Amino acid sequence: MDNQPLISIVITTYNRLPLLAELVESLSRQTFRDFEVIIVNDCGENVDVVKTLYPELDINIIEMERNSKHVYARNKGVQHAKGEWIMLMDDDDLLVPTHIQRMVQESDEVDLLYSDVEIVQFKIKDHVRVAESRVLFAYELDLEAMKKFSTFVPSGCLYRRVLHDAIGFFDPYVHNYWDWDFFLRVSAQYRVKRVAAAGVLYDFSEFNDNQSKMLKSREFYLKRLCEKHDLGELPSKNFFLLLEEAEVRKRKAESEILWDGKSFNSRLMDG
Repeated sequence: MDNQPLISIVITTYNRLPLLAELVESLSRQTFRDFEVIIVNDCGENVDVVKTLYPELDINIIEMERNSKHVYARNKGVQHAKGEWIMLMDDDDLLVPTHIQRMVQESDEVDLLYSDVEIVQFKIKDHVRVAESRVLFAYELDLEAMKKFSTFVPSGCLYRRVLHDAIGFFDPYVHNYWDWDFFLRVSAQYRVKRVAAAGVLYDFSEFNDNQSKMLKSREFYLKRLCEKHDLGELPSKNFFLLLEEAEVRKRKAESEILWDGKSFNSRLMDG
């Protein structure tokens, strides 16, 4: 890429201000600076303080009139994007300082690219998240295999905004699987790429607590996804059990580990 593009970073959030502040702190440390931040507050607690605490960042906060859940909120955010490229983030995930720069460097002749991640179990120490464990999540990009088990992580992914003009927005009909659905829709027509570097820290701290009560809901929406893309019948097992399946294990790949393990102390906590 000869000219530095404007990146629109779209974050959805709901009542997780301390986590959101850590994410914004990680954005303030980026080596690539030409980006705007769009925070969609899904009718949760006020988050204006992050804009005050990080005046060097171009932050736009959008308030949803009612709690519409993350897919609708994300769609609202991308509709406000000014950038040529969009990067998605969940409010509890984090980026290493070189992530955006690395993604931009690898975006030539690509329409959507995503990176490897580290799955991190955090604990809270002095009001800041500290890693208890971290596991590399890195798998070869295999478009056929992606129809059986998706290794696409939307946090930190980068894609051309014009994709929405061509294929529409994220689909709330498949809810939990909006990201898998989006990947399948894009990869069917456009150029996709995996970046072999773990530039995203994916917070799984609450995953085990939520897994059992979400399983029935996930089964329902997985069925919808399968019907939409003619995927057949796919299992809705625990995520970590699926990672042990032979077909998934053989897709494991090497990757660069980029995080130094240090916490992202936000200015919210400093104050």
